[in-house]
Amino acid sequence: MDYLYIKSLHIIFVVTWFAGLFYIVRLFIYHKEAEKKEETARFILQQQYKLMEKRLWYIITWPSAILASGFAGYLLYLSPHYLQEPWMWVKLSFVLVLYLYQFICQKMYNQLQNNICKYSTMQLRLWNEVPTVILFSVVFLVVLKNAIGWVWGVIGILLFSLSLMLMAKLYKKLRSKNKWDKP
Repeated sequence: MDYLYIKSLHIIFVVTWFAGLFYIVRLFIYHKEAEKKEETARFILQQQYKLMEKRLWYIITWPSAILASGFAGYLLYLSPHYLQEPWMWVKLSFVLVLYLYQFICQKMYNQLQNNICKYSTMQLRLWNEVPTVILFSVVFLVVLKNAIGWVWGVIGILLFSLSLMLMAKLYKKLRSKNKWDKP
């Protein structure tokens, strides 16, 4: 019975971790877009975004990442046989990629807190899709385990990534026509 409680907590913190990762880059985009505002508005907006980013990053995202990983480690301790499954090693590889993504977001966060942003809004929009690809990959991997062929899985993830990039480019095109900036 303890296993199911721990598994539930793991899933909850994975969800909140991803929510934080999805929203932090969205805040980075807004923060970057504020640079185009007049000085007073830019200052007010960027100060607000800094506060929102700080709260999201240190109150939700990092604690969720740590707790999700802690509960995952405990689950593996309770059921070590999963470590003999190939899909689990692929899943753990995706988790490492997710942590790498988070560390890069940490670097972006630190830069923005110092009023530095080396990325365009388009680059940030594309960057924002990375955790979506990881989420899809991990969910399908965990649910289907060995039922999905590795080759088809990789092809599917690549096609999904390509479609996300095309949608981002389409959004940029629509946005350049000012259809998305008006209420």
